Amino acid sequence: MNLFFKKLARTFLQGLVIIGPVAASIYILYLIFSSIDSLIPGLAIFPGLGFVTVICVVTLVGYLGTRFFFGRWLVEAFDMLLEHTPGIKHVYSAFKEVLDSFMGDKKKFNNPVWVRVSYTPEVWRIGFLTQNEIPEMEEGQKCAVYLPHSYAISGWVVIADKVDIKPVEGMNATEAMKFAVSGGVAGYVSGANN
Repeated sequence: MNLFFKKLARTFLQGLVIIGPVAASIYILYLIFSSIDSLIPGLAIFPGLGFVTVICVVTLVGYLGTRFFFGRWLVEAFDMLLEHTPGIKHVYSAFKEVLDSFMGDKKKFNNPVWVRVSYTPEVWRIGFLTQNEIPEMEEGQKCAVYLPHSYAISGWVVIADKVDIKPVEGMNATEAMKFAVSGGVAGYVSGANN
């Protein structure tokens, strides 16, 4: 009888492993759709219409703001206004810089590297080279590396000796970020134990 319950528990856990990610994905998508739908109260009676409207408006603004002279001029004028408005400029500038780093034309997380964070025992972490030189420190022998946290959208920046940095081989920037954020679970890493 005890063996039966162990098999039943193992089968239940295997079912959770199969259903869990699907259920979590559906729930997260539901939360995203419903929260975006609630941004436009009049459209909330038709589920998904608010979401589609917001996506269309954002896409249209992106298209007009990058393809036409007047649109680019309007975006730049609004950008300058927000960057020079007291109180708003700090939040706006920081948020804009973060979005540009991940998605804009000035992507900064496109150079994955291994960083030695400990010598005894030797421990390496995956990160992204963000500043190739820090001239103020030891005559340019230091560089800045962003180390993302696993299962989070946060991270921290370390200043490391250049001798403790080596490029990641066998992965592009997207695969490296996926590897780092998943805690090393997702993605194949060739040459990780160099």
